[in-house]
Amino acid sequence: MRALLIANPFASSTTAVRRDVITRALASELDLNVVQTRYRGHAGHVAEGAARDGYELVLTLGGDGTVNEVVNGILRASPPPAAAERGATPPGAAAPLLAPLPGGSANVFTRALGLPADLVDATGQILAALQEGRARSIGLGLADRRYFCANAGLGLDAEVVRVVEGLRARGRGASAAMWVQAAVRQFCAVTNRREPALSLERDGAAALHGLFLGIVSNSSPWTYLGQRPVLASPRAGFDTGLDLLAVRTLGTLRTVNLVRQMLSRGGGPSGRQVVSLHDQPALTFRATRPVAFQVDGEYMGEREHVMLRSIPNALRVLA
Repeated sequence: MRALLIANPFASSTTAVRRDVITRALASELDLNVVQTRYRGHAGHVAEGAARDGYELVLTLGGDGTVNEVVNGILRASPPPAAAERGATPPGAAAPLLAPLPGGSANVFTRALGLPADLVDATGQILAALQEGRARSIGLGLADRRYFCANAGLGLDAEVVRVVEGLRARGRGASAAMWVQAAVRQFCAVTNRREPALSLERDGAAALHGLFLGIVSNSSPWTYLGQRPVLASPRAGFDTGLDLLAVRTLGTLRTVNLVRQMLSRGGGPSGRQVVSLHDQPALTFRATRPVAFQVDGEYMGEREHVMLRSIPNALRVLA
């Protein structure tokens, strides 16, 4: 099988030695070419070229940002039909298979697919899936023109992503402690906790106003703190529509309780100030002021309007 490995040499949980070992293991089973990314957006350009050049398999070695770029590159070259129905023949049949390998600090997408957190173990599972022909079709989210695998968010979570990206650009290594510290500082000293900016619109329902943040999930868990899953929408999955967690308050006690619920193994966040929706085909957010926006842990700038849709059977993966 003709395959391309797109590797991020700066991925936080890999080393040059581990990349070489994994590359040799893959090359023993595949007609493999390797490209190392050099700048933000490079992975997407390479993946788009690979899809147009007829590669049968694209592997990624990096974090969720690398995966997101590659997915968008593949689907630019071979977009899924907008009206795809669940259970139908996978629309991306001409597109290469995707096989993501964990190389980042969180690896939300690979874990949601059921791959081990360890890179060597995950590589073994991918090779076994390849030998057994074990591919599956999954649904994705689409935020305006950007596909997302795991989640998208408006508000505090995206503000934290922006802060962490700035710290990493100054040479800090990503870690669970960094994310927690950034979130606490942003919540306590920076974010606007008095004036909600967001409204939610969806077909067949009245608009919901006065929301402080909205986390839209295509899979669960939303992210990880070390080995601990964060369950914003526990029922979210690749075979259903989008799930939503939104809140009407950012009061300290209510937010602490919300975080406790997200870290527990129960049914997820609940309460009068919590909005939870499951299996939604489309969600539209409008804001009264520019609000931070993130997709799969990548900061996308500030937005006043975002439409998010569920795209069933959008991508074929090995896992």
